[in-house]
Amino acid sequence: MKMYPLKFQPIYKAKVWGGRSLEKLGRTLPTGQKIGESWELADLGATSVSGGGGGAERSIIDNGPLAGQSIHDAIRHFGGELMGRLPPCDDGGFPLLVKFLDAAENLSVQVHPSEAYTQQHSEAHLKSEAWYILHAEPGAVIYKGVKEGVTPESFRDAIADNRVEELMIAVAARAGEIHYLPSGTCHALGAGILVAEVQTPSDTTFRVYDWGRQGRELHLSQAMECITFGPADTSRHEPGTKIEREMTTVEGLVRCEHFHMDRVKLKAGYRQALTDEQPVVWMVLSGKGEIMCEHADDRAARTAIAGGQTLLLPAVMDKPMLSVEADMTLLEVTFPCATNDLIA
Repeated sequence: MKMYPLKFQPIYKAKVWGGRSLEKLGRTLPTGQKIGESWELADLGATSVSGGGGGAERSIIDNGPLAGQSIHDAIRHFGGELMGRLPPCDDGGFPLLVKFLDAAENLSVQVHPSEAYTQQHSEAHLKSEAWYILHAEPGAVIYKGVKEGVTPESFRDAIADNRVEELMIAVAARAGEIHYLPSGTCHALGAGILVAEVQTPSDTTFRVYDWGRQGRELHLSQAMECITFGPADTSRHEPGTKIEREMTTVEGLVRCEHFHMDRVKLKAGYRQALTDEQPVVWMVLSGKGEIMCEHADDRAARTAIAGGQTLLLPAVMDKPMLSVEADMTLLEVTFPCATNDLIA
């Protein structure tokens, strides 16, 4: 069987801070629930807020002859055809977790494990992530790092006195902006924000402060071991480069050791063969088009693309050709070892 662009069944997560804004992406959400997350591409062997012992979460393919199979099984069966030279995670899984997040209310102030912490706790995993802001209500902010001069002692006091917000660095949230958050950054997504998130494949999160909500566990001892005090050192990972051509614009959003992320704009009528030797993830934000593959199964020869969809493009496809019907904007996620020239 020839490989083809893969789509997945979204994994919806009800959250106390969630809402219904994912309907703006054309989604049909579970009735009567506040949905905070849509896991678009996930391949985790275990999940847990505090880093221990949850069940597996693996995306199920939703199109073509592989429909109904998990991404984990597809990697195991097709190896290099899907992954190219990119090695899977230690457990054989896909090395990214891709989501949409809808914060109708503030997320908890939280931190993900530092490298030093993961070396001492085998059950914990690094979680470096990038937020691309799709929509933000007026006055919405994200919290990105701790103010200069804050010490662990003064931060503990602020937690006890419900003054954590005073010590956090608040950044205005604006649609179209990117924020990279390496593991160890104390952070929170503020109310009224919809984001696309790309992260390393971990669900290990330590809550520091939950805005007075009751019934959700905090993980203060673990968090204090992991927090990098001071402003988040992320500017070097947010290049802000732009390459403009007649039919395409490619803007560099994130360059880190785990993944590269670009915003790609394609004009209607654009037609281009796709070439790469590594898997590529597309989060399609708007527009319409299709990818045609020669000699693929009839169910996979033509893959329609529309805004709100997430696709995984395998490393090896048979002469894939992209045709854009309506102006398209997408987030393209590649890996540092990739050729990174899928869109020319």
